[in-house]
Amino acid sequence: MLTVSSLSFGYESETVLEDISFRLDPGELIAVMGESGCGKSTLLKLIYGELPFEQGSIQWKDHPIKGPAYQLLPGAPFMKYLAQDFDLMPFISVEENIAKFLSVHYPEETARRTEELLDSMELAPYRSKQVRFLSGGQQQRVALARVLAQKPELLLLDEPFGHIDHFRRNKLRRNLFEYLKREGISCLCATHDYNDVLPFADRVMVLREKGILDLRPTQEIYEQPARLYTAYLLGEANLIPIDVLKSYAQTTRKIIVYAHELRVSHKSGLEVDVQLSYYMGSYYRVYGKMEGEKGVYFNSEKPLAAGEKVFLNVSLETINKRLPI
Repeated sequence: MLTVSSLSFGYESETVLEDISFRLDPGELIAVMGESGCGKSTLLKLIYGELPFEQGSIQWKDHPIKGPAYQLLPGAPFMKYLAQDFDLMPFISVEENIAKFLSVHYPEETARRTEELLDSMELAPYRSKQVRFLSGGQQQRVALARVLAQKPELLLLDEPFGHIDHFRRNKLRRNLFEYLKREGISCLCATHDYNDVLPFADRVMVLREKGILDLRPTQEIYEQPARLYTAYLLGEANLIPIDVLKSYAQTTRKIIVYAHELRVSHKSGLEVDVQLSYYMGSYYRVYGKMEGEKGVYFNSEKPLAAGEKVFLNVSLETINKRLPI
């Protein structure tokens, strides 16, 4: 179990993280989200022992994690860290990069494990190729295979699929996160992509303004986002007054409504002037303007022409779900 207590850190005079406290349970995956510069990568580096900190504590089970002043090399045998720069050995092959982190005393086991990782990361065709000749996405897959080689207890991932082609990303994402669950590996994953989060993360941590803005189970934080900022990280969202959605409502309180929760009607509801329609494959994402020139995003089964007037409705179930926040 990873325990972070009252952790604060800054570069020179600028505070980056302040009073960060949370617990990561065995086998749990927490996704760390937030805009660029909010401290996601810094948090992972602190936990890995790469950066010094003067306030707070970090502990894995009974093992305290301290900064570079106490430990010459960051990391520990029980943890692995995948940074955005990969840190690979460019002049040796893909297979050698992976096998180098396995025991030389058990050659048969090393060969089996290397083959397993080559297959799971779809790297078998490149096994003999020097890493320097690989694309960025291929190098990222080698880096993923390397951090998994010794089956760590704790895995720290910083944008683990950022360089990987979209058509391959979904399969690798499933391979990786299903493997972590199967092996009971705890994982802290910093990401901008909600596709890394919604199907796989047990909890979501939202960082903003130096601290933890929210930390709750994934389904709860998606269905009941406490702030529009959080909802934006997980999908296209709008903030709309309830009395605008339901004219009989006795409150002007605003609720968060995702684009897919707005239903198009040509008879009654929230009146919107269509501005643009974006083809999204199985649906269209439409941008329109409400009274007062405020914008709203919603989904439509067909494209809507600019200047067309439509009405939007939201179910009472959705409204009631957001009200307790």
